[in-house]
Amino acid sequence: MSTPEQIKLCCAAAYSSDAAMLLLGDSYHPGGAALTRRLAGLLGLRRGQRVADIASGPGATARLLATDYGVSVVGVDFAAPAVQRAQDAADAAGLGDVRFHLGDGERIGLPDNAYDAVVTECAFCTFPDKAAAAAEFARILRPGGHLGLADVTVGDTGLPDELSTMAAWVACIADARPLTHYSRILTAAGLRVALVESHDDALTRMIDQIEARLQLARMVRPDALADAGVDAEVVLEYIDIARDAVADGLLGYALIVATKP
Repeated sequence: MSTPEQIKLCCAAAYSSDAAMLLLGDSYHPGGAALTRRLAGLLGLRRGQRVADIASGPGATARLLATDYGVSVVGVDFAAPAVQRAQDAADAAGLGDVRFHLGDGERIGLPDNAYDAVVTECAFCTFPDKAAAAAEFARILRPGGHLGLADVTVGDTGLPDELSTMAAWVACIADARPLTHYSRILTAAGLRVALVESHDDALTRMIDQIEARLQLARMVRPDALADAGVDAEVVLEYIDIARDAVADGLLGYALIVATKP
């Protein structure tokens, strides 16, 4: 993965894979629906508002926001299979105000000053050019609009060496940054950081859930693991390292809310 384009393609393929669906289920980010609702509450979402969900994945967040808050949502994702699955699910749920488009978080094909809120969950850390992505968030937000960002964070010393060298496991978190770095990037894009919340416990729970899903699959669906290309022993080793990193304060998860003046 030597170029930004290759990194993005790798992450898109990973999150669209059978392995991701098997180990992550419906929620592709720590905290699941509960943390999405927390973020939506902090953004003050109201019926009739327009929301852009960047790196929308399988579309669970977009569907939740439309159903629970009465907003219209456009989702943008780099992976064509994820876009198609998300749109199929929204159509099946009768959500006419939820649409998904193929696109790049660093070059969002949406109009200027058009959205009341931008949401991106567990994705900013994957963007090779975070400054470009932050500038795009600011561009598409209307003045007074809010960004809700939820993402993996690292300590000031960066990822532990054991994780940094395991590309098969951390390709999509290898460029996570400390909270202060995220805040500086957003501020440089013209956004005003209004609130930061730590939710490291959500990351620990997700790690535990992945381990539980993996152990269950080893017992009842070993063929599914093999078909998905999952080496259970290797994944369990990485899980232990990641869990220790969270306990040691080297890996975390946080919500950031920022406003476009």
